[in-house]
Amino acid sequence: MTEKLRIDLPILLPQVPDESDACVGRLIDNLATRGGIESVHVRAGDGGSPAQICIHYNADTVSVARIREVVEGAGAAISDRYGHVLWEVQGIGHQRRARTVGERLKSLPGVLEAEASAAGTVHVEYDRSEIREERILAVLAGMDVFPTGGEVEHDRRTVEHVHRTGGGHVHGKDEDAHAHGGLLGRNSELIFALLCGAFLVGGFAMERLAPGAPPWLPLACYVVAYFFGGFYTLREAIDNLRMKRFAIDTLMLVAAAGAAALGSWAEGALLLFLFSLGHALEHYAMGRAKRAIEALAELAPARATVRRTGEVREIPVEELVIGDVVLVKPNERVPADGFLVLGTSSVDQAPVTGESIPVDKRPVDDPAASRARPDGVDSESRLFAGTINGSGAIEMEVTRRSVDSALARVVKMVSEAETRQSPTQRFTDKFERVFVPAVLALAVLLLFAWVVVDEPFRDSFYRAMAVLVAASPCALAIATPSAVLSGIARAARGGVLIKGGAPLEELGSLNAIAFDKTGTLTEGRPRITDVLPVDGVSEEELLAVAVAVESLSDHPLAAAIARDGRDRLGGASIPTASGLENLIGRGVTATLGEDTVWIGKAELFGTEGIAPLGDAAAASIAQLRDAGRTTMVVRRGTRDLGAIGLLDTPRAGAREALQRLRDLGIGRMIMISGDHQKVADAIARDVGLDEAWGDLMPEDKVESIRKLREQDKVAMVGDGVNDAPAMATATVGIAMGAASSDVALETADVALMSDDLHNLPFAVGLSRHTRGVIRQNVFVSLGIVALLVPATIFGLGIGPAVAIHEGSTLLVVFNALRLLGYKDRSSHAAS
Repeated sequence: MTEKLRIDLPILLPQVPDESDACVGRLIDNLATRGGIESVHVRAGDGGSPAQICIHYNADTVSVARIREVVEGAGAAISDRYGHVLWEVQGIGHQRRARTVGERLKSLPGVLEAEASAAGTVHVEYDRSEIREERILAVLAGMDVFPTGGEVEHDRRTVEHVHRTGGGHVHGKDEDAHAHGGLLGRNSELIFALLCGAFLVGGFAMERLAPGAPPWLPLACYVVAYFFGGFYTLREAIDNLRMKRFAIDTLMLVAAAGAAALGSWAEGALLLFLFSLGHALEHYAMGRAKRAIEALAELAPARATVRRTGEVREIPVEELVIGDVVLVKPNERVPADGFLVLGTSSVDQAPVTGESIPVDKRPVDDPAASRARPDGVDSESRLFAGTINGSGAIEMEVTRRSVDSALARVVKMVSEAETRQSPTQRFTDKFERVFVPAVLALAVLLLFAWVVVDEPFRDSFYRAMAVLVAASPCALAIATPSAVLSGIARAARGGVLIKGGAPLEELGSLNAIAFDKTGTLTEGRPRITDVLPVDGVSEEELLAVAVAVESLSDHPLAAAIARDGRDRLGGASIPTASGLENLIGRGVTATLGEDTVWIGKAELFGTEGIAPLGDAAAASIAQLRDAGRTTMVVRRGTRDLGAIGLLDTPRAGAREALQRLRDLGIGRMIMISGDHQKVADAIARDVGLDEAWGDLMPEDKVESIRKLREQDKVAMVGDGVNDAPAMATATVGIAMGAASSDVALETADVALMSDDLHNLPFAVGLSRHTRGVIRQNVFVSLGIVALLVPATIFGLGIGPAVAIHEGSTLLVVFNALRLLGYKDRSSHAAS
């Protein structure tokens, strides 16, 4: 049954007076268009209580964590009432235990969501008014817990407290591996399985090869084999029984206990050995995918060379603060996010963005301006933690603490993505809920086969146990999570952040892609090409007013006018404007002296009480649009000053990337733009697109995506900021250049860390390959069950059934691990 939930989130927006503010409206629009959200509305505050956004959502489709990301991407924050933790836990190892841990956590009052992955990540959303972190950690008693993310110290203190009172065991991330995962270290489960096999072989050898040995000696070997083979299985079975679940681990113990009761100790020990060995190998294989993600976190260096108070010294990266000046030697890794202030070099950004060619870096022109607006720093001057400096010694200024760097955020988001289920996984979980009880009923019937068939009870018992083993859907349980984990890990290594199994599968099934124009299909660095003042206005006056106003805005077009306008004016003085107001999708308005200035599209004028354009300005606009220019009209008070034409260059390689998408099976690609239709058509021709929709306001883009989604599965590719509502409406929202934008990282379903459009066909190709692997795994899992069940009914023994059963589980895991070696066929393959 589909679970519908409601959550009331007190809205915390800096400098927002009440719920009627436009920021709240945009946040509601962004949330309301997302799949899985039924409705969003504001509950007004009363007295001292803040206003709340009330969200009704389908927990099977969208998670609280995803809602949290969207809220934070909009510049808001969820009230401190709602807690959010991400822990790495040693001791999970495989999907069945992960599911048990997740369900035990979900059963706690006050836990809104809880998911655990086979790779050992636990993610919990909870209501602090109902439950404390210590109570959640108590469920993980006996496991090693590693706090992750930005609140490591707080989480660590909490975990330490719980450990002192009997809960999970805390470790620092840098502690020795012997502490990880069990009594004998990280590979305890594998060691126990091998010890079980050794004692099994010893007992068998004594029975067959040493008939004179005391009869209790082989029995003792089998008993010890039972201990080592059943240790982890018994722990899992107890957890399942607490949850009132009867799973494969319990069945194995029942079968082994039954064999011992009938005197077949060797057969029972063999069953436990094969089962525990299969579990251990599955744990080991899933650890490979997990380590591919952990390797990302290890890219950032542990120490940094910093210049403070005239001295140069080396400190741990955790002690870096915003504003520190860091020295990076040739071939060293960059320790933090920041901007270049001295020296030039080329930097290998592949560890973060997936770019295959080092990027040339130069110092910023104005350190003070870059310090004031770090998000506006040019990519040519921006540096990311974990990237590798080239041959030049450089100095950089830190703009983010180590826990807030793009790399740290990617690692955290990828770890959370591991726990988010895909549609196929949700389907297989529902299938198991029906299938397992049916198998149990069949096994009960087979237990009484001796009543109908002339055979001893022992034979009927073994047949029933063999059917239980054969029909257990272990391979099905791990088929999708293993592929999703491997696919997400490979994507992250290639500079693509995919936020969970759902967007991974959806990305691989796309039929259509819509592209925003500016910054996606074009470079996003427009330049002034034409300045057309109207009669009686000088070019200097037109540019001075335009530069004064646009200097207050961070829009790409505004930045181009401010930059190129200053260059054209030379050393001429520029007046000071104030009170900038953004007229979304149309332009801006501000105050200059005693006059109001409007700068924007021609369509801005003649609406909402603004006087229409004069004939001269309208003629200038028509002339520029015929030439394929993006146009801006400048008006001061009641006077049209003229028009400015800008041109944005199509991205190098855009045509090649789009052709690669066609080769992957994307049948329809459309450019959507707020620019005039003629401008949109010109850019579309340059990049090789057949469809271009221009003259679109932000709400029109949302409606356009909604219409496309009614026809096909469609992705929206944009910058994740201005396009957030349209991206939310699409089947998959894809943001480009996300390493440079917190908003893009938060709001997108898929984030291309670099501005390289070639990462898009890499992501789509990987997702399609992942979908293929998931289908293969599901078919193999169900096929093995379909073959084994009748085979065991007609006499196949427990030993061969367990061997084939565990073999199929390992087969699907290792098939999924092939995704870690996925190679993009294009020449710009991510590595």
